Order: sequence, then structure tokens, then C-alpha cells
Amino acid sequence: MKPIRLISGIFTVGIWTLLSRVLGVIREVMILGLIGPGPVMDAFVAAFRLPNMFRRFFAEGAFNAAFVPMFSKRVEAAEDPEGFASEAASGLAFVLLCLTGLSLVFMPALVWATAEGFAGTERFDLTVSFGRVVFPYVLFISLAALFSGMLNAAGHFAAAAAAPSLLNLFVILAMGLAALLGGPVAEVLIWTIPFSGIAQLALVWWAVRQAGYRLDWRWPRLTPDMKHLAVVALPAALAGGVMQVNLLVGQQVASNFENAVGWLYAADRLYQLPLGVVGIAAGIVLLPDLSRRLKSGDGAGARDALSRASEFAFIISLPCAVALVVIPLPLVSVLFERGATGPDDSAAIAVAVAIYALGLPAFILQKLLQPIFFAREDTRSPFRYAVWSMVINAVVAIGLSFVIGWLAPAVATSVAGWAMVAMLALGSRRFGETVRFDARFRRRIWRIVLASLAMGLVLWGLNAALGRYLTMDYIRYPALAALIMLGSLSYFAFGQLLGAFTYRDVTGALRRRRA
Repeated sequence: MKPIRLISGIFTVGIWTLLSRVLGVIREVMILGLIGPGPVMDAFVAAFRLPNMFRRFFAEGAFNAAFVPMFSKRVEAAEDPEGFASEAASGLAFVLLCLTGLSLVFMPALVWATAEGFAGTERFDLTVSFGRVVFPYVLFISLAALFSGMLNAAGHFAAAAAAPSLLNLFVILAMGLAALLGGPVAEVLIWTIPFSGIAQLALVWWAVRQAGYRLDWRWPRLTPDMKHLAVVALPAALAGGVMQVNLLVGQQVASNFENAVGWLYAADRLYQLPLGVVGIAAGIVLLPDLSRRLKSGDGAGARDALSRASEFAFIISLPCAVALVVIPLPLVSVLFERGATGPDDSAAIAVAVAIYALGLPAFILQKLLQPIFFAREDTRSPFRYAVWSMVINAVVAIGLSFVIGWLAPAVATSVAGWAMVAMLALGSRRFGETVRFDARFRRRIWRIVLASLAMGLVLWGLNAALGRYLTMDYIRYPALAALIMLGSLSYFAFGQLLGAFTYRDVTGALRRRRA
């Protein structure tokens, strides 16, 4: 994949991911407005996190790291990629069916293990009830992740990137209809989730067939290919599991504080917007591209692809991180403060958003550095780094909880994120110059940082000037839009002035995407 197609792919994934994340914010606005922080929302968050935890453990972690490079190489060499994908899909489906059955039976134990602070309260029984409804989602969404990996490896990004939007779209429509008809909004929310998983699976399955692949379901067998996949995927799955342990440690700490699970969840969803749009999109497109380049011995092309993808990611994400640190309260209050969510909730969520934002560049760097290892089928090194990151996260979260309470998990997440980046960067040095950032990236990155900081000063001044309008009904929406627009314009002006990027870079990338 040429750099032009690489940036085009990132645009495609980024735009669809942006739509999904915007719909996700609308979803959270509705959840916070109609349900609000409290026992029901805490139970929903803890229940919904269970299938997502196992999805990242089995599908996104293991298969993005192991399946995609192996499938990409078979596509490049025309070595029966369909047969390999059929075997992998059948094995994954079998494992997930067993996992789902066991989890439905032992749901109370699973809830206690992930949110022990709920025990003895109404939140525990609610979480068990919700968990049994939403857990089958893991089966559909994990298979969808495998098919999405096939599409990404073949250079078809649109359907795979669009599929996650269906969850948010279904939830928004279902909750809106339930609210209009006076129905049980929380129950409708819970039951919509597994049905949206079926829809996502159907979309990517159709896209795979349109791309020319015909998969057949088989009884799982441990063939040489599957043994190799398991050997490569196991450390990646364990690494994904380690990252989920970080989330669970945070949830365990937060479950001992009233409303904290809901506050941290809302803050997490807000900072995930730029992370998903840019960081994850760049990582998705970069992994198969690096795999193909390294397979063909194109070291210079691999270095250029890594540098351009990283440069583009930071141009978009760094100003977002600065904005989330400088103006978290206006963003949170305008977006979330209504209905069952009050000013105290907004203030709490805003503090967590600012803390998470300090780690946002680290989370994006992880998405860019991990493909360096995964493209070489080295999943063990990231696993070792993830274990150390888990230890750091647990020590900080538990230790600080006695000092700063429910905010400790947010601080721990950011600290552990930067520790993981340091380990990935040092570990990748053994691969030589082909995976290091080039001179253009090193020349521009500090200019991007300066332009972002200058924009932060502008946002701070604008926030002070527009402060009273940001708290007034109806007027607060255009006031926030003006704040964001003026801040964005100042960033692009500073970026041009400092040489962080040029107008030609942006318009050229857009023209190449349309072409």
C-alpha cells in the first residue's frame, strides 16, 4: 500500500469511526439524561463491560495481532487465504460458544470478580440480570472483528469501519422510542445490544462475500496453521487480557464509591472520541501495510508508512488532548448535563476527562508502535510490556484510592499508558532504522506540540470570555460550537505559521482520498 493509499485508508476508517464515536456520544447523552448516574447506570456499565472485555481479549487483541498479518501474507502470496480464514473463524466460534454458555451459568461469580463493591447492594442483582442479556454480544462482535480483519487486510476498510456505528444507531433509536412511549428505557437499552451485534456481524459477513471471499464453517481442528496461529495469538490474547485487567482494577476501585463507575465511564467515552477516530484508525490501516512491506523487504517504505501515519495521527489528536485538558467542564456540561445528570455530576466527569486526556497521546502512540511488533509476528514482547503496565496500573490505582478516592483509576490509566509507550519504544529499537520515525516526522512533531499548546491558550481565553453563555439554556450549544470552531481555526493558523503542517498537506490528502 503506497503512502497515498495509506492516508486514504486512515481517512476512510477515521471518518466512519468519527461517525460511530459521534453517535456514541449521542448514546451517552441519552443514557445520562434518561437514566443518569446511579445504581442502574453503574449496573449497565459493569454488565456491558463484560462482553467488551472478552471481545478485546479473544478477538481484537489476538486476531488483530496474529490473524491479520498471517492472513495478509497469504493474500499476498495467494496461499489459500479463504481456507485459513475458515479454519480460524470456526475455531473462534467454538471457543466463544463455550465461553458464552459458561458465563451465563456463572454470571454472579463473574460480576463479583469484576465489581466486588456492588455486593450486598441492588447494583449486584441488576448487573447479574443485565449481564445475562448482553453477554451473547461477545459471540457476534468477535466474529465480526475477525471478518473486519479480513477486509482490512484486503484493503477494504469502509464496511469494517462502519459496522460499530450500528450499535450506537440501534441504541439511540430504541431508547428514543422507549422514552417517547413511556417504556422501560433501561431494559430496552440492554436488549438492544445483542441484536445490534447480529446486525454488525451480518454487515461485515456480506462485505466479505462482496470482496470475493467464500468461507465455510468446519468442525474445529488443530491443524499446523491453527497451531501456529495459536502460538502467535496466545501472547497477544494474554496482552489483551492484561489491558482488561487494568480496566477491571479501575472498576473494582470505583465500585466502592457511589456513582463513580458511571462518572468514569462517561469520561472514558468522551476521550475515546479522538482516540478512536485517529489512533485506532491509524493502527488498523498500518498493521496490514507494514506486514506486506516487511514481507516484500521494503524497509524504506515501512519507515515512511510508519512516519506518515504517526504524523497524521498527531496532527489531529494532540490538539484534541489539549482541548480536553483546558476546557473539560464546558464540553461535559453542554453534552451531558440534562435530565438525570446534574452540575455535580458534570464537575466530577470533567475532572476525570482532563486526567484521561493527559494519557491520550500515550494511548495513540501505543496503537502506532504495537504494529511494529505484530507485523513481525512478535506478540510476546508487547505481552511482557503489558504485564509491567498492569502492575503499574494496579499499584497506582489501589495506592492512590486511599488518597484521592475514585479518581485514582483515571490517574493510573494515564500513568500506565505512558509506561507502556516507553517500553514499546525502547523494545522496538532492536528492529533497526526501518521502524524509526524519519527526519520529517522529527522535524514536525515539536511544531505540532507548540501549535497545540498555543491553541490551548486561545481556548483558555475564549472560555473565560464565553463562560456565562456556556451555562445558559439553548445559548450554550452555539457558544460551545463557537468555542470549538475558533479554537480549531487558531490551531490550523498556528500550525501553518510554525510549519507543523501545510494547507497543501490537508487538501492533498483529501483529494487523494476522493480519487
